[in-house]
Amino acid sequence: MTFDAAPTDLSGKTCLVTGANGGIGQATAEHFAALGARVLTTDVGDAFASDCASDHRAFDLASDDGLAACCEWIAAETPDVLFNNAALFDMGSVLQAGLDQYDRLFSVNVRAMYGVMQAVADALVSAGRPGSIINMASQAGHRGEALVAHYCATKAAVISYTQSAALALASSKIRVNAISPGVIDTPMWETVDSLFAKFENKPLGQKKAEVGEAVPLGYMGHPFEVARVAVFLASDQSQYMTAQTISVDGGNVLR
Repeated sequence: MTFDAAPTDLSGKTCLVTGANGGIGQATAEHFAALGARVLTTDVGDAFASDCASDHRAFDLASDDGLAACCEWIAAETPDVLFNNAALFDMGSVLQAGLDQYDRLFSVNVRAMYGVMQAVADALVSAGRPGSIINMASQAGHRGEALVAHYCATKAAVISYTQSAALALASSKIRVNAISPGVIDTPMWETVDSLFAKFENKPLGQKKAEVGEAVPLGYMGHPFEVARVAVFLASDQSQYMTAQTISVDGGNVLR
C-alpha cells in the first residue's frame, strides 16, 4: 500500500481573495501567502490592511462597471484559486425588509459572486488549467431566520450555485466547494450586533455574547479557523472533493 501525503503548500499558485478587508478575507489571504501563494486581493477600498498581497485592486462589485473591471483583471491574471468572499449583510422581517434591501444583498452576495466565479472558471478553462473555487456560504444558507430573510436566501443561493458549478466544471478539473461559517468574531459582527439590538431591543453586545455561548463548542469562531479550511480546499489535500459545503460553525448546524 502506498501513502501519499498531499501537501498544503501553495507555492506556484495564484490565489484571488474578494472581500479581502474583512476579518475572514484578510486571514485567508495571509494564510495563502504564508503557504507560498501569490495573493491577489480586492475590496471596495483602495488600501489592504495586510502586506501579504502582491496586488490589491479596488472594485465595487455591486456596480456593473466594477464587476466588469474585476472580471477583466481576472481574465488577465487567471488565478488558480478563488476565495469568493465579498458579501453584504442586513436585517429586517418580511414586513420590513423591502426590495431595496433585496437588490443590495443579491447584487453582491449572489450576482457578483456568480460573475466572479464565472470569470475565474472561464480563465482556467481557456488556459486548460485545473483550479479550486471556494465560495463563501453561511450557516444562514441552511435555514431561514425571521429577521434575516434576504441574507439567508442569498447564502442558500451560494450553496446551490456551488453545486451546479461543480458539476459543470468537473470535467475541466476545476473543483468548486463552499465554506459555511457559523458565528465568527469579525468586525462585521459589530454591525450585526447593533442590528439585533435594534430589532430585538437588546443592549449592545448582548446578542454577540448570546450567540457565542450557544455554540456547542462554547465560543464564537475566529477568522483563522475559517482560513485553515480555505487552505485545505485550495490545496491538493482536497483533490477528490467538489460540490461540497463544509460547515465551520462549532457544531451549530447538524447535517
